[in-house]
Amino acid sequence: MSAALASLLAGWDSAAADEFLTPAVSVVRVEWRAVVDQLRTEIGGTPAVAANFSFAGQRRVGASHPRSMPALVQLNAATAPVFAGIARSTVPVLLPFDTSAYLADELGGTPPAPLPRYQAEFNPVDFFDAGPAGYDAVFSLAPDMGQPQRTFAKPVLVEITGSLLTYDLNDPQGGKGEPVRSLAVEFPDLRRFIREGYVRYAFTRFGVPYVVSIQCLDSAPRVRRLACREAYPVAERFLKALRIAGGLPARPRPDLAATAVERPRAFSPDFTYRPVGEILLGSGFHRQRGRVDLTAYSQIRFPLEAPAYVHSQSFGRRSGSKADQPNSAYPWRDNFCEARSFGVGQCANGFGHQGEDIRPGACPSHGEGPNTCDPRQQPIVAVRDGVVIRAPRQQAATLQINGRNEHIRFRYMHMSPSRMDADGLLNGRQITEGEKIGVVSNYLDHPNGTTRHLHFDVQVFTRDGWIWVNPYATLISAYERLIGGRGRELGAEIATSAATNVPLPPADAVRPGLQEGSEN
Repeated sequence: MSAALASLLAGWDSAAADEFLTPAVSVVRVEWRAVVDQLRTEIGGTPAVAANFSFAGQRRVGASHPRSMPALVQLNAATAPVFAGIARSTVPVLLPFDTSAYLADELGGTPPAPLPRYQAEFNPVDFFDAGPAGYDAVFSLAPDMGQPQRTFAKPVLVEITGSLLTYDLNDPQGGKGEPVRSLAVEFPDLRRFIREGYVRYAFTRFGVPYVVSIQCLDSAPRVRRLACREAYPVAERFLKALRIAGGLPARPRPDLAATAVERPRAFSPDFTYRPVGEILLGSGFHRQRGRVDLTAYSQIRFPLEAPAYVHSQSFGRRSGSKADQPNSAYPWRDNFCEARSFGVGQCANGFGHQGEDIRPGACPSHGEGPNTCDPRQQPIVAVRDGVVIRAPRQQAATLQINGRNEHIRFRYMHMSPSRMDADGLLNGRQITEGEKIGVVSNYLDHPNGTTRHLHFDVQVFTRDGWIWVNPYATLISAYERLIGGRGRELGAEIATSAATNVPLPPADAVRPGLQEGSEN
């Protein structure tokens, strides 16, 4: 546990009930000289290629300056046509890309072969993003996965992240896993484990944490769903093909300790909310309670216009009952850990909702003119400047922020996939904070599959990869900035509805082992 995290946890007991904190983030130190030595080894077997790289003098300038390592500058220039912006990565970029073979063909006057030829038969990269926090990439393998005995319904997606930043979470499931014998020599500290709907391979190289992951089902294979055991050979094929493809040193920076979040001093006359972690009684998985997490993980723009309401869309609405919980009124209520069979390590028993359900305010009953509210066109906006992660026809749209002080993802659910496709909300699109990216809808596997609301969640990068964290405090502080007033936290109390009377969520909301709206 880092000193910053220990200090954060020790201070929680004495903190005010409504005090929110920024996340504690650790910054790794990259062993760049070892990177250059490894690059020299990787291209050394192809003299014609090696002759075009300058390794002399790499130790004469400070190791944090690109001029100290001209070979890396040359490498980035060579691979940038395939992986745009690769030089922006502040960690060594490891990809299943045979740079030597690619450059040898180019230098020999032979047009480079199709990219799978240099990528262990993985298709051209589906998504690549590099920046001050590191890089992320997604590759796919053909549906037969190189295994004639099993043809999967869709290409298998493999994701890799290397990050300069890791978020320090109080994580009871963190650091677990088993070694992989066949990879032990090349990856001495490799851990393989299944977590939150993915099989993950976590390892450290050059002082940097990397995680390779494939979404899968921890059970027997199904026609349209990849079993995790089927994913093992695909991930290991990917790992064996990893080579240095780029990246450049950046100035060292200190760890980021948790600090109190600045919030409006004046109180809102209307906005109230239930305490963080107080879910409806009986709505948790196996009647578990919620989890208190006072972290505001990022300073974001709230994703809807005010008024808006954070409430469960699946529990607590018993028609005609005084215990009915309206989802279009204050106070807000946390629903991050309410019952779902989605993996959420931050909730008790490891299962939960993954995010928060948000309902927009009702349109005025009467309105005229160009600004009249249309209940079917209430906008959803980007919470930050970032890049979109989304393939065609996928139900979820993810916004990733790769910045100097954060490596974080925000996911939006229940917008129409066809509408998102038509609007170009697809892999690699750059969007700006406040930009409209869709409208509140009710899509879950099909139109009218759920209530009309936005499901919003947050992931941060850790040494176990991307982990779901509770966005409730993040949303409260964002809403306060939007309306210009501080919310009032209502005292914790037991819900009046009996646990036995809390209805179960719809059947289509419970899918063992997968993410909400999972494509697999």
